[in-house]
Formats: sequence, structure tokens, C-alpha cells
Amino acid sequence: MPKPHQFDHASFIVKPGSDVDLDGISTEANEDFKKSEAKRALAQDIEALSDAQRLLWADGSRAVLIILQALDAAGKDGTIRHVMSGVSPQGVSVHGFKAPNDEEVLHHFLWRPTRYLPPKGEIALFNRSYYEEVLIVRVHPEFLERQRLPEEPSGDALWNSRFAAINAFEDQLVRSGTMVLKFYLHLSKDEQKRRFLDRIDEPDKNWKFNEADVRERGYWDQYRHAYHEVFRHTSTDAAPWYIIPADDKWYARAVIADIIAARIESLDLQPPSVSEARRAELLRAREGLLSGGK
Repeated sequence: MPKPHQFDHASFIVKPGSDVDLDGISTEANEDFKKSEAKRALAQDIEALSDAQRLLWADGSRAVLIILQALDAAGKDGTIRHVMSGVSPQGVSVHGFKAPNDEEVLHHFLWRPTRYLPPKGEIALFNRSYYEEVLIVRVHPEFLERQRLPEEPSGDALWNSRFAAINAFEDQLVRSGTMVLKFYLHLSKDEQKRRFLDRIDEPDKNWKFNEADVRERGYWDQYRHAYHEVFRHTSTDAAPWYIIPADDKWYARAVIADIIAARIESLDLQPPSVSEARRAELLRAREGLLSGGK
């Protein structure tokens, strides 16, 4: 199997409890890493991920949950399409988290994702996730009205309570055998503007444009603050956040594929062992096939 680890993964990790200044983190590809090299690395990691997924399925003792968060136009859909292109669709599920419906909004905010968690042997990708409840809901607190929460806690106490619930939730997932990989696609405001304009100017991309995305762009600073708090409170040893430069899609995809392949490989999964009795049955079946002549 091609070996991953083609990037310095530690350079993308948010250390638990650290304050993250997104303005001080580059959104661009490493200038020493060329596009041709990234494409080659991505191809190798797609192959490695394909092998890792087959072993994940065969071993059957672990699951993988991949979370992609980002501001609009950062490339979440394309990342999923390219990074997971080599894996079997039977062992992968993708779930997009839009605004909760009338039933979901009446439950605890972690009720909805629980229904889409991956079973052992499989990978689940969340395109956005339960983190929206401490991101978009924090930027737009009017969304809390539908949730019919008690009067307390509110303000910072509410968000801190949700951070604690998320950490406990993810800790239990990890303890029960689910690896949690969390990626933030770090897009610059200028690049987001360019991609929005492309969606307007290029007819085959018109379907991607949504006026609501432009309205949300007006809350850029508020979202930056919300993400700062998310990273500070929920990047843990069990489930750290990775901040991935996303202005260059080819670079972001290569880095994410490399990290996923390497992390699954680190589980040191093994195919199930075959007992002596089962081996004897297989040999008898083989003899029967050979003696039957057809």
C-alpha cells in the first residue's frame, strides 16, 4: 500500500485549549508544494484510502466519522467527491446538515447526528454538522427561538454548555471505537468573493449561486469569532481540529486525503483471523470444487 504522511500533519492541528488567530494562518498552498506534486500525492492517498477502507470493513471493529466545516464556497462538496473517489460506496455515507426540520428542532441538538453515525467497519462524512449549533446559531441567535429552550442558560453559558456536550459526545464516540476527524477549510474572503463571482458569471455554475450566501458574507467577522471559540473549546486530544488552507482546492484535497489515509492506517487494523475449524471447512470446499469438475 502506498504510504501516506506526505505532509506535516502536526502543522494543521489545533492544539487543545489554544487560541487560534485565523488571520494569522495562511489560506494558500505551501509555496514549496507544487500543483503537480499535490495531484500525485492525492492519487497515491486515494489508493491508500481505498486499501484502508477495505481493511476497515474486513476488521469490523472501528468506524470513522469525518466532519467538514467551512464558510460558503470553501469546497466541501468537491473535497468529498475527490478524496472519496476511490472508496467503495457500500462502506461510505455522506450527510449534509442544513437547517433542522420541525421534528429535529424539538430534540437535543445532538439527536440528529446520532442517527447518521457510522456503524463499525464504515466511514461517514458530515458536510457541515452538529457544530452548526455553535456556529450559525451563535451568529444568528434568533434561531434559538424555534428550539424552545428554558430561559437558562443563555449567552456564553449556553455555548459553553454545548461545547461540553460536544466534547463528551465525541469522547464517547472515540471510546466506543469511532475515530473522529474534524477539518476546517480555511478560505480567504477575497477567494470567497472570486468563487461567488464565478458562480454568477459562468452559466454552468449558476445553479450553485445562492443569494443567502452573500448575505452571510456580511457576518464574516462574527463567524470568525464563532470558529475561534469552537477551536478553543472543542479541539481535544481525542478529536482535534485540522485547519486546512483552502484557497487552492488541489492543495486542500491532497492534505485532507493524506491525513485521512494516515489516520486510518494508524489504527493498525487486521483482517479477521480464520480458525483451524474454518480453515478445514474451506479446504473441504476447495476439494469439492476440484473433484466436481465444474
